[in-house]
Amino acid sequence: MSGGKRYGHGLVLGKFYPPHAGHHHLVRTAQDQCERLTVLVCAASVESVPLADRVAWMREAHPGAEVVGAVDDVPVDLHDPAVWEAHMAIFRGAVGRRVDAVFTSEAYGTELARRFGAEEVCVDPARTLFPVSGTAVRADPAGTWEFLGPAVRAALTRRVVVLGAESTGTTTLSRELAAHYRRRGGVWAKTGWVAEYGREYSEEKLAAARAADPAASWTDVAFTSEEFPVIARRQDAAEERAARLGSPVLFCDTDSFATGIWHERYMGGRNREVEKIAELTRRDLYLLTDDTGVPFEDDGLRDGPQLRPWMTARFRRELARTGRRFLVVSGDRRHRLETAVAAVDALLEEGWQFAAPLPERR
Repeated sequence: MSGGKRYGHGLVLGKFYPPHAGHHHLVRTAQDQCERLTVLVCAASVESVPLADRVAWMREAHPGAEVVGAVDDVPVDLHDPAVWEAHMAIFRGAVGRRVDAVFTSEAYGTELARRFGAEEVCVDPARTLFPVSGTAVRADPAGTWEFLGPAVRAALTRRVVVLGAESTGTTTLSRELAAHYRRRGGVWAKTGWVAEYGREYSEEKLAAARAADPAASWTDVAFTSEEFPVIARRQDAAEERAARLGSPVLFCDTDSFATGIWHERYMGGRNREVEKIAELTRRDLYLLTDDTGVPFEDDGLRDGPQLRPWMTARFRRELARTGRRFLVVSGDRRHRLETAVAAVDALLEEGWQFAAPLPERR
C-alpha cells in the first residue's frame, strides 16, 4: 500500500443515530490505515432522524471519506443467515466495490468482515476512550452532549427566541436567560446568546446617513424591501453558529420570523422571501415580551411608543396563526425572568423524542 497505508479500501458501517465521538474515532482510525474509506450510513424508515441528515453530518465531520447512505428496513437477527444475506445485499449495493478491511467496535464485525471477504479491524470495543453509544445519546442528549459534534448539537439544541415590540425588554430578558442557565454549570456553562442583527444593521445605516449629513437622525433612515432577506439570513447564520458551539439550549434576541413582522411594519406588507427563510429553521419556544407596563426608552433607533401595542398584537397573531409554540411574558423584570425560566425548564424536561430503531436479536 502507498503512503504507509495498510489497506486499500476500508469500510465503516453503522446507523449513526446520531453520530457521536465514538463513531468519529472509529472513522479516523480507519482513515489512518486505508487508502480509501467508505462510511456506510444505514437508516430504517421508522427512525426519526432522516438518512440525509446523518449522511450530511458524517460528510462534514469526515471530508476525506466517501460517505454513502442506504435505507435498511430489515430487522437485525445475527443468528439468521437469510437475514444476514438480506442486509448484505443492501450493503454491497451501497458500497459497490471490494472491501479489504471492515472497521468496527461491534461484536457482529467478525461475521460482517467474513461476508465481505475482508479483514476485521476491531477498534475500542469496550468504549474505553469514548464511553458513549447511540442508545445513550438518544436516551439523554444533554447528558452526553460532550460527545456530540457541532452539526448534531445544532440539530438538537433547543432554540428559544425572545421577541417583541420596541423597548419591551427583549434584549434584557434574552441576556438574563442565557446568564441564568450558564450559572447552572456543567454542560450548561456554554449556553449561548444571539444578538439582534437588525439592530447592528440599523446602526450601520444611521452611521452612513450621518456620514453624509451629521445632523441626520433615525427619521432620515429608509429601508428597502430587499434589505430584509439580508437581515434574516445573517440573523439565522449567527443563530446557527451559536447552536453548533453551545449548550443544549440557545437564547436568541429575535429571529428571521420576527424580521418578517418588522418588514410589515416598515414596508407595509409581508415579504415572502423572508418567510421562506424563516421556515428553514426550527425553533422550539417563543417568548413574547408584553409592552404593557414597560416604560418606553428612546435610544435613537426607535420609532416611538405609539406603535408598540400594534406590534405586540401582530407578533401574537402571527405566532398563533403559524402554529408556533409561544408564551406572552408580562409583569416586572423579575417576574418575566421567572416566568421565562419556568417555560424553558418545562421545554427541557420534555426531553428529545427519538423513534426506536428496528428490533435486534444479537
